[in-house]
Amino acid sequence: MSATPNSVDRQRNDPTFPDVWDEIVWRGLVHVSTDAGELKALLAGPPITYYCGFDPTAPSLHLGNLVQLLLMRRLQLAGHQPLGLIGGSTGLIGDPRPTAERTLNTKETVVEWVGYLRAQVERYLSFEGANAARMVNNLDWTQGLSAIDFLRDVGKYFRVGTMLKKDAVSARLNSDAGISYTEFSYQILQGFDFLELHRQYGCVLQTGGSDQWGNLTSGTDLIHRAEGVSVHAIGTPLITNSDGTKFGKSEGNAIWLDDTLTSPYAFYQFWLNTDDADVIERLKIFTFLTREQIERLEEAVASEPFRREAQRTLATLVTELVHGSAATDAVIAASEALFGQGDLASLDVATLRAAIAELPSATGTPASLVAQLLVDSGLTSSLGESRRAIEQGGVYLNNARVDDVAALLGSEVLAGGVAVLRRGKRTLAGVVTA
Repeated sequence: MSATPNSVDRQRNDPTFPDVWDEIVWRGLVHVSTDAGELKALLAGPPITYYCGFDPTAPSLHLGNLVQLLLMRRLQLAGHQPLGLIGGSTGLIGDPRPTAERTLNTKETVVEWVGYLRAQVERYLSFEGANAARMVNNLDWTQGLSAIDFLRDVGKYFRVGTMLKKDAVSARLNSDAGISYTEFSYQILQGFDFLELHRQYGCVLQTGGSDQWGNLTSGTDLIHRAEGVSVHAIGTPLITNSDGTKFGKSEGNAIWLDDTLTSPYAFYQFWLNTDDADVIERLKIFTFLTREQIERLEEAVASEPFRREAQRTLATLVTELVHGSAATDAVIAASEALFGQGDLASLDVATLRAAIAELPSATGTPASLVAQLLVDSGLTSSLGESRRAIEQGGVYLNNARVDDVAALLGSEVLAGGVAVLRRGKRTLAGVVTA
């Protein structure tokens, strides 16, 4: 698992906002919440304790979780104290998906993933100072609790009618898959977490994705019934493209924070390829740029979109945040070298292979015809087209123009046993030697 430390000392909230509530609203981090006026006053007052939970249903956090981590960090920068909760018990169940029952992981797997996620969360918060972050595991207060005690002390506060109205539950009830009692009970467990953290640490705010709103309000409702006090919740937006495409585990297109699951190169390219319609929204959410800096980039998108300055800024800053400066420098160098603006041979093997993995590719040997490799990789549709492209001077092997239609791959193989084919200025493919 990746463990490159992030530097949190340079992170700042924008001082031009009167308070952190106004800033997170401007940044689009508040999709839904409990009473906005009360939250604004609460966050502008003395330090509070708040939490966000992360379930180990995978070996890494992903893009959606990064939204939560950055909201947690912004609230901490405003003087409030974060609790990072890893769901050692809720991860054994998993919150209900809209379509089908989850496959339950073994206890050993969940324990292993708890460690991975804890290390990732710790990289985005500060554990120093008066409002130092604290990590907690909900297994600590659930593993010794009997079923009878749980039903008597917690279950009695929940009304089945209300539970049935939760979006995730109602979606499953109306599906062919239905829903098990195990997943139906998840919202009680999450509500119980909030109650325990309220009792132990005085926690008065929970954050989470807006698709978790039913689970978030389970906690606020439980505390109101059990303790007679009001607490709060903030639901952040789901990250989608302008066409509504969502990113996540269930969609099969998750952008992972762990570099063994999504390489730094692929991570950088994801942000670099952000559509003009989405880039300003993502700069607000995922970077610590000020409002003035983001508004300048917004003007650049409108006046000179072809320069893609906003996308390059976004990709650089978020990759630095997640993977560090050294990895970011390496992937930028790889991106430039692939398009002829740098030395491919100078790239480190891991970054080069990660870049090749993102391209259409063909398998070759030293005896392979470059013309055939063009066909095999999809850069051309036939040998005739390959020969014409070479004769017209539009084919490059490792950034060197190919002049001979009978040229072989030969010894033009880079470290790691790969090579780069390019047709024209922008169309790339990789060659992997057998």
